[in-house]
Amino acid sequence: MWLEENNKLTQTFIFKNFIEAFSFMAKVALVAEKMSHHPEWSNVYNKVTITLTTHDSGNTVTDKDKELAEKIDNLL
Repeated sequence: MWLEENNKLTQTFIFKNFIEAFSFMAKVALVAEKMSHHPEWSNVYNKVTITLTTHDSGNTVTDKDKELAEKIDNLL
């Protein structure tokens, strides 16, 4: 579940291992590139944390962030 806080949408995803986490990140990267809307994220072993905010709109959550979040959820 995405948490909206401090003008950002954030979620942490836990996977079985690093390969699954990295594969998920590659899928997210393709979706984000198509949307021209790139996440802030971090990865440690099987954990991927993604933060979404629209920098062009003053670092606030916009419909673009919500759309990307939904598309990310659909990758699971």
